[in-house]
Amino acid sequence: MRYGVSKPLRGALLLITAVLLASCASDPDPVAVPEQQDGPSTRPLTAAEIKDAVPRSEPRARYGNHSPYEVFGKKYKVLASSEGYVERGTASWYGSKFHGRRTSSGEPYDMHLATAAHKTLPLPTYAEVTNLNNGKKVIVKINDRGPFKDNRILDLSYGAALRLDVIGNGTAPVEVRAITSGFERFAGNTARVNEAIAFESSDIPPDGAWLQAGAYGQRAGAEALVARLEKARLTPVSIKDGGGLYRVWLGPFFSNTDINSAIERAIELGFERPHTVKR
Repeated sequence: MRYGVSKPLRGALLLITAVLLASCASDPDPVAVPEQQDGPSTRPLTAAEIKDAVPRSEPRARYGNHSPYEVFGKKYKVLASSEGYVERGTASWYGSKFHGRRTSSGEPYDMHLATAAHKTLPLPTYAEVTNLNNGKKVIVKINDRGPFKDNRILDLSYGAALRLDVIGNGTAPVEVRAITSGFERFAGNTARVNEAIAFESSDIPPDGAWLQAGAYGQRAGAEALVARLEKARLTPVSIKDGGGLYRVWLGPFFSNTDINSAIERAIELGFERPHTVKR
């Protein structure tokens, strides 16, 4: 006896086969679909239209702060705090390819806002970014992770890159300076970050006051700054290690006159303005 398929069942199988073939014919070959290219906004936009992010105190994001985490086989440790963080390096930018997608912190990426991605700063962190080629500045909200390419410390949103005039070259040397206090000074305006991170001590403790000249994720960066400060005779200077950062401190100082003199001398010699810190 030969076994076959009944007519009703045969009809059903033919119908399913036809549907599958039609589906395969209508779907493009995934190999033939080019990868979406990143690029600028299609909306006409000027640098003047990009507003500084407004720093404010807010809790850590629910997502994006897991530590350590691994990307492309390399592990990264999120810093315990962004306080005193200053770093120089190369920044790149990202735009239309990621517009509307979720950032590492969970917020949607809006390429027209002043935001950025960083590998190890807590999310969110507010920071002032300075293009060292032209002196242009922008305040960004760091709410994403990246860039995961060697020798790059920051990925700017398209809007932030537009403010810094980075779009044409694609990358630029920058300084990233975290904003961790004085948030109220930014309400309703775009005051400069130096006004927020610098504060004066009204009472100098018995063991003296200290000025922070910089903070680095790597000890080598802190040691290089110490060498420059010592060469410029800005002493005493030391490195304080804690919270995943190497902080360069000047002091102790025992009068406001000495503190102000040290600040003025540092600025005159081309260093970033030191700010007072509590031990």
